[in-house]
Amino acid sequence: MNIRKQESENAPIRLTRADELRQVLADEIVRGKIAPGASLDETAIASRFNVSRTPVREAIRQLAASGLVDAKPHRAAIVAQPAHDELIGMFEIMAELEGLCAHYAAERMTAAERTNLEKVHEDLRLLIQDGDPQNYHETNQLFHGTVYAGAHNAYLAELTASTRIRVQPFRRAQFRNLGRLAKSHEEHDRVVQAVLRADAVAAQKAMREHIMTVFDEYEAYLRSL
Repeated sequence: MNIRKQESENAPIRLTRADELRQVLADEIVRGKIAPGASLDETAIASRFNVSRTPVREAIRQLAASGLVDAKPHRAAIVAQPAHDELIGMFEIMAELEGLCAHYAAERMTAAERTNLEKVHEDLRLLIQDGDPQNYHETNQLFHGTVYAGAHNAYLAELTASTRIRVQPFRRAQFRNLGRLAKSHEEHDRVVQAVLRADAVAAQKAMREHIMTVFDEYEAYLRSL
């Protein structure tokens, strides 16, 4: 597989090979294709993308800087798998940030944004019938992103999105639990209904509870392995 440089119509965006590798590997980690705890073998990655090991090392260094990978000298890097207490802390902060987004969204979303939130919510309902965790996961990201944008606070949205990237592999895994897609949609529905009636307190509470339930479901997924 060769990685092509990305270009825009106005000016070329020339990424280094390390940057390109980082983007691809980060996406695969976030999507759960490379699971938490998996080893990142430099030789195998270099062979897969037809590059030398030098850009692979730099890509892994960049991933480690973002917290997605644990890298130690003279040892193969592994996809980050935080300790239990650390993971709880990450989800607690995620719950507070997303709850705050929902609070502001209930107060600030325009009529058009509320209609769009309903549409994405309905799209998720239809995906439950397919039983495809990956498709649901991707649309679920859109749902949460719609809430972030509806908060009309760019700094909060950026902070929440960056934190979400850090916990994304763990959030995605819980969708493999039997019946989880339907339960997730029910939790979303409580958020949506609160936003639509402009009940900021209820929206914040519903979203906070939803994120902590995601953590509980992730732990249930681990126990099932």
